[in-house]
Amino acid sequence: MADTTAEGAPADKHPPTSMRTVIVASSAGTAFEWYDFFVFASLAEPISKTFFSGLNDTAAYIAALALFGTGFLFRPVGALIFGRIGDKMGRKGAFLATVLMMGGATFAIALIPSYAQAQQWFGAGIVAPLLLVLMRILQGIALGGEYGGAAIYVAEHSASTKRGWSTSWVQTSAAFGLFGALGVIYVTTKLLGVDAFGAWGWRIPFAFSIFLLGISVFMRLKLSESPEFAKLKAEGGQSKAPYAEAFGKWSNLKLVLLAFFALMSAQGAVWYTAFFYVQTFLLKFLKVDQLTINGLMMAATAVSAVGYVVFGWLSDRVGRKWVMLAGMTLALVFFFPGFHLLERYANPALAEATERTPVTVTADPADCALQFDPVGKAAFLSSCDIAKSTLANAGISYANKAGPKGAQAVVEVGSTQVAVAPAKGLDKAATKAAKAKGEGAVKAALKAAGYPAKADPARINFWGMLGVLVVFVIAATALFGPLAASLVELFPTRVRYTALSLPYHIGTGWVGGFVPFTAFAIVAATGNIYAGLWYPFAFTLISVVTTLFLYPETNGRPLDK
Repeated sequence: MADTTAEGAPADKHPPTSMRTVIVASSAGTAFEWYDFFVFASLAEPISKTFFSGLNDTAAYIAALALFGTGFLFRPVGALIFGRIGDKMGRKGAFLATVLMMGGATFAIALIPSYAQAQQWFGAGIVAPLLLVLMRILQGIALGGEYGGAAIYVAEHSASTKRGWSTSWVQTSAAFGLFGALGVIYVTTKLLGVDAFGAWGWRIPFAFSIFLLGISVFMRLKLSESPEFAKLKAEGGQSKAPYAEAFGKWSNLKLVLLAFFALMSAQGAVWYTAFFYVQTFLLKFLKVDQLTINGLMMAATAVSAVGYVVFGWLSDRVGRKWVMLAGMTLALVFFFPGFHLLERYANPALAEATERTPVTVTADPADCALQFDPVGKAAFLSSCDIAKSTLANAGISYANKAGPKGAQAVVEVGSTQVAVAPAKGLDKAATKAAKAKGEGAVKAALKAAGYPAKADPARINFWGMLGVLVVFVIAATALFGPLAASLVELFPTRVRYTALSLPYHIGTGWVGGFVPFTAFAIVAATGNIYAGLWYPFAFTLISVVTTLFLYPETNGRPLDK
């Protein structure tokens, strides 16, 4: 990384910022913010047990994944808030504020009482998840303003012939943030043990963020304003109404729509499937232990850190469009084969049992509910709900068959049939006993048929699993590596922060952030552990078609427009 001074910066009260400092400070600060965000996703399991203890296991895990998605839901709000600030007042101040908001909210999560503690202290357990929701909203708003500012800041300092390579370091920050999150979780778990970590040790990675916050603020205070914005401001050319100009003028609005459908639909779907839904799939459906998953994801993330830079550099030579199109196309064709291979490599006994002894649930459709209740007030105690939640928690694929109206659900495991009694209308002790009886009968039938309770470590093919993840990593990094440079080149300077940030965070926030939650919910409803993949597949297909026929090549475009 050459230590050259950014060219074209007008004289101001700050000394010129070297390109090395620009890249390091922007990328490191963004990495720390990604760390804060990814810690939550990686700890969905203990969070679900701590803050959603009023729900059954399936609903609690879905609620935790939905809460992860809530942070993404508010990212476009942050994009609009900080995009306006960045386009009117400057890039530097906007993304300095975002890191303060993110760090503070993440540290606060470490201090929130559990559902049980809130029930004891305040007489209302719901206080705990509500506080958690508030912190996730603040995290989402902060990250919504962060990425656009960092990508634009680096691009506006960079020479046009090196813009893909320079901005790829901002993309790599996501890998460093995820790697750091997984690393801290892994070390903490090893030091404390699985039980202590699940009980209280999961709070340590959140508390650790306060040190990263201090480093981020120190580094970003050393930066000066970007040369393109400083020049625009000196000429009095900055936008006075970024929203109206970015979204009210068709020439800019059509670029916003193009960015979303061509790039961001696939970016959200591919990246979050490769780095997050795959963790849900391995943990909840294939029953691989968390430490093995963390090791796999750390190895895959280390590979991705190189991939972003390589593909960013490549896009400077051959163009952005074709590199990104190759990445999203690879993901599209590999989604279903890749996840089938993961089952073969991670839990071959499960794959063998599924082929040998298929499972069917016969139930009255009216007796089956969508098992999701984030406030913990609903009880899923029907015959169908108990049967399906037991199978979902066991990671078992099953076929659905409509049964007679009012009849109890019957789980067929090969030739064995298990009728599951409802647990409605009973006192607390009787409800618990009835539910446990039904779950126990289904589990006993599965065990007798050779279905494993968890993946056998002796049969796990670690390198095969890693090979599958590396293919997904190549697809994700080929798409994401050149993406920042292409988006910056697509939009005019006057509204670049606002116009770029909104489609980016709708794609990554609304499409990508809800991949784990939506896909898991689809699986729980259909009984097919691969059905959730249709969600990322559909969004990726939209981008492949749109990019191929409509998206322009942006490599080398001047930014002073």
